[in-house]
Amino acid sequence: MAENHCELLPPAPGGLGAGLGGGLCRRCSAGLGALAQRPGSVSKWVRLNVGGTYFLTTRQTLCRDPKSFLYRLCQADPDLDSDKDETGAYLIDRDPTYFGPVLNYLRHGKLVINKDLAEEGVLEEAEFYNITSLIKLVKDKIRERDSKTSQVPVKHVYRVLQCQEEELTQMVSTMSDGWKFEQLVSIGSSYNYGNEDQAEFLCVVSKELHNTPYGTASEPSEKAKVSCRGCGLPLPVGGWPGGLPPPEEQVLEGFS
Repeated sequence: MAENHCELLPPAPGGLGAGLGGGLCRRCSAGLGALAQRPGSVSKWVRLNVGGTYFLTTRQTLCRDPKSFLYRLCQADPDLDSDKDETGAYLIDRDPTYFGPVLNYLRHGKLVINKDLAEEGVLEEAEFYNITSLIKLVKDKIRERDSKTSQVPVKHVYRVLQCQEEELTQMVSTMSDGWKFEQLVSIGSSYNYGNEDQAEFLCVVSKELHNTPYGTASEPSEKAKVSCRGCGLPLPVGGWPGGLPPPEEQVLEGFS
């Protein structure tokens, strides 16, 4: 019987057979090469070039959603016009910043968005890659965020302005910067102004704060007076005692 002898090849640095005193024989090497060419031996790792940033992940991760763009990419869908760069990475012209949350969702099934990212940006990417479950999650998160914002109670700042009868029309028509007329109260006093008796009124106006610091509005006039909480008496501007904030910073209660 003829003996079969293996003709050894020199070992490649760091390859199979290195450090064992010899390399693989030609016959064995050819067999391993044929094995590597089998369809089932396709690398499980996929390299993506998203907007100039590289991402390395597995085919299993990208194939989580069979209807997604990334699934079709891994299946080499002929209908997809996807190019590769010089490193063999798939080229995707999208924002890499927002691709991170999408890829992480495919990895562990959880939606994690950094505080410096907008949910709408993640939604755009989820819709581009056609990941249905992620689209639903992001939309739910946006609705929850908007609901919390709308439930924040709106605060108002009130002012009480003392004016004469002839000044009413001008005062109401010149209100600006978000101030609204709330109530007009006659203080039941009059005095002679020239040859006519002039009645005096207290005009209550209000303004929404919109989460901005109090006191941003300018003083309407030097005649502005603020009702003292508890006693109902008007105090002149500049006479607020005890180091309290100026009148425009007082949130008054009891007006409807």
